[in-house]
Amino acid sequence: MDGMENLMPREKMLQYGIETLTDVELAGAFSARRHASVRMCFSYAQALLQRFGSLYALLSADKAQLIAVDGLGLAKYAQLKGIAELARRYFSSQLVEEAALVTPSMTREFLQSQLTEEEREIFMVIFLDNQNRVLKHSRLFSGTLSHVEVHPREIVREAIKVNAAAVILAHNHPSGSPEPSQADRLITERVIKCCRFMEIRVLDHLVIGRGAYVSFAERGWI
Repeated sequence: MDGMENLMPREKMLQYGIETLTDVELAGAFSARRHASVRMCFSYAQALLQRFGSLYALLSADKAQLIAVDGLGLAKYAQLKGIAELARRYFSSQLVEEAALVTPSMTREFLQSQLTEEEREIFMVIFLDNQNRVLKHSRLFSGTLSHVEVHPREIVREAIKVNAAAVILAHNHPSGSPEPSQADRLITERVIKCCRFMEIRVLDHLVIGRGAYVSFAERGWI
């Protein structure tokens, strides 16, 4: 190896910029053992990504899954979960400061960062003005592992408080599968009817699973 390839991930990041790091190098930067050689660092990170499948899956893994990996003790577990939480809060603060969801992918990434790690169902609403700028986002309802009770009137009440012209609905499925249930579809219809009465548009309802999602708008259900 020569040039950049001969550098440890952190050295490469400092010298050439973090955008030059591959997924393997990023994983190695935060998970490899101290004093490991460059080759050992890459080998360990490659094995880690092969085991979990992606950086997303690695950062979404639970405590038992992570500490079961040789070389990943409690300290590394805490470090990786800290990185995941930092990313979640970054997305949240970015949304508030920039006040705009420019693309559907930005909306999806934000909601995944907020809901994927939850161990019970959380129903979240993003409130927008008539130019689709974010006014507020709230976790309005929380439930159990497999159910969350949603009250459409409460959504409308919160929308009126901030003078919202539109909303985006979202909730997670802790089971991992984002496929909407019949109950999910029925409550969405109820929310749409309730919002329509106050001339508030429902732009989408996203169901967030583990590494996957379903958009009601993309399926033509809204």
